[in-house]
Amino acid sequence: MGTLSQPQARRISNKNFTSAVIEDFIVAAKVKINNPQLWQLFSQTFPNTLDTTVHYSSQPQPDTYIITGDINAMWLRDSTAQIWPYLPFILKDSNLQNLIKGLINRQAHYILLDPYANAFNFAQEGSIWSNDHTAMRKEIHERKWELDSLCYHIRLVHQYWQLTKDRSIFTAQWLNTAKLIYHTLRGQQHQNGEYLYTFARTTKVASDTLANAGRGNPVNPIGLIASSFRPSDDATIFPFLVPSNFFASRMLHKLAQLIIIHYDDYSFANDCNKMALEIKHALLSHAIVEHKVFGKIFAYEIDGFGSQLLQDDANAPNLLSLPYFDCINSHDPIYQNTRKFILSKANPWYFSGKVLTGLGSLHTGSDHVWPIGIIMQALTSHDQSEIDTCLELLLNSHADTYFMHESINKDNASDYTRPWFAWANSLFAELIVKEFLI
Repeated sequence: MGTLSQPQARRISNKNFTSAVIEDFIVAAKVKINNPQLWQLFSQTFPNTLDTTVHYSSQPQPDTYIITGDINAMWLRDSTAQIWPYLPFILKDSNLQNLIKGLINRQAHYILLDPYANAFNFAQEGSIWSNDHTAMRKEIHERKWELDSLCYHIRLVHQYWQLTKDRSIFTAQWLNTAKLIYHTLRGQQHQNGEYLYTFARTTKVASDTLANAGRGNPVNPIGLIASSFRPSDDATIFPFLVPSNFFASRMLHKLAQLIIIHYDDYSFANDCNKMALEIKHALLSHAIVEHKVFGKIFAYEIDGFGSQLLQDDANAPNLLSLPYFDCINSHDPIYQNTRKFILSKANPWYFSGKVLTGLGSLHTGSDHVWPIGIIMQALTSHDQSEIDTCLELLLNSHADTYFMHESINKDNASDYTRPWFAWANSLFAELIVKEFLI
């Protein structure tokens, strides 16, 4: 696959992929942003995925492999989020459109290979996790079942179709992918008590493995989908991960729309819509909790037996991001109550320090704030003063690298994890485009 590019304090010259439309947009943005430091940050973060993480081939059909950054593997979730800000430009750049099409092709291939895996290798390279106690293959980097992974693929396909009306992606093979997604989600409802997926890892990190002989904690089948791991790649405590179930419900409706339009298969589409409604009903029946301070809020995880985990994590989909994913109206009173809870000390993963205030994650431990969490707070806010505060925090947190990072010590911007994390860069660029450039 060749030597991977490394991010620098300024943009590299040997870019992996270049789009003239994106380059022109970056230049034009300088006038509109009207803040030299903010523009410098945007000018590096916006093209970072194209500059450093993309491996694209046009033959025999478009094929795109996108690493997450400083980990040489492709996540279904991350790769979708990394290219998301480029989608509005694809009608002006056929090469960029083919790059997105190539990502759809590769993701579909990976899902058919193993719908439970979250991250994949370029080829049959093996993995540092090859000894995990699950059905590993040499093409798989990591096999953590994360519900959001399959949902991100549907989101990408639907948005690509909405923008381009390109029917060529809807092949017989993609229909097989769609059906496998559906049957995987059905299986993870555990309606018959059967466990089709198990995972265990020899590790000292409790959140990197599943209890109960690799099954995770028990669930009571109420119509929700069990997700063994969160978008942070950490194990769930109660497997019905609420934000990912909201996401799945919304994406199943979108999948049904695609199936009707492109395959005229009303039976399959009805199955998708039925499942989406089951999930939504179960969420409204079981995932709403009466908090003594904030009133009715959404739990982060539940098990169907009555247990509920009240928190939020910076990785999306999370409860904070539900309007961003079009899962709920941002003015919904329960969402607004939940938002107030999330952005308060009542949330155990919300930190406030000398440098940063915002959501963190079990993945990086206490006192580390994630830029992704701050960005999502801004993207889901209608309060300009709140958005401006988030921008100021982000502007002062990059430690002169002019890149977003995974997490940052709330009291020391120089103490950060992952210097090269393309998902955070893309999401930040998405915020800047929304705030200044459209």
